[in-house]
Amino acid sequence: MDDATVKRTASSSVREALEHEILTGQLAPGDRLDESQIGTRFGVSRTPVREALTQLAAVDLVEIRPHRGAFVKVVAMPEMLAMFEVMTELEGFCARLAARRCTEAQLAGLQEVHAACERSVAADDVDDYYYHNEEFHRLLYRASGNAFLARTAEGLHVRLRPFRRLQLRVAGRLQRSLDEHRRVLEAIRLGDSAEAEAVMKRHVAVQGDNFGDFLAVFGDAGAVGERR
Repeated sequence: MDDATVKRTASSSVREALEHEILTGQLAPGDRLDESQIGTRFGVSRTPVREALTQLAAVDLVEIRPHRGAFVKVVAMPEMLAMFEVMTELEGFCARLAARRCTEAQLAGLQEVHAACERSVAADDVDDYYYHNEEFHRLLYRASGNAFLARTAEGLHVRLRPFRRLQLRVAGRLQRSLDEHRRVLEAIRLGDSAEAEAVMKRHVAVQGDNFGDFLAVFGDAGAVGERR
């Protein structure tokens, strides 16, 4: 493993740990994130810590203030839900186009990642499922055959990544997510663009039972990351 790979792995590990602590309220809005303390805690240099904080700032979980450092940022529930509304439409559109344009190679790639998701669910490994789930969605965006749409969807996916990851820990959500992927795949295989779009929208939408799941994870505090 080269130095660059080690560095990426270290920064990803730090980012994921801090992300989880922010979303579960272990780190509160306004808390200062000291690079030196974080580096000591995780046994890494300041470089991967800075990279992790930059990544968290990109998804609005951290605010980096010039000459003052990094601080946990409040993410308002209405803002998060607004982003999910847009994500629902973008992913639905991707699925609809994929059902019309997906190549055999792209479909095979989706099926391969879906099989990996199935193994993760069988092992009850939430984190492993999440990583394969991310890849499934990326492949779906590319299968739309619209590069601009794919870039737009992937950019918003990155913004919502922390919330999408944590909600998978709600009881029963892992299996439901897998079942929804299976239905999307089947619709794409059959070329049923309307069904592919409808299932994907229900998969992403934060409403009804899904909204209840979010409240169960984040609490009804009005801001993600707020201590409860």
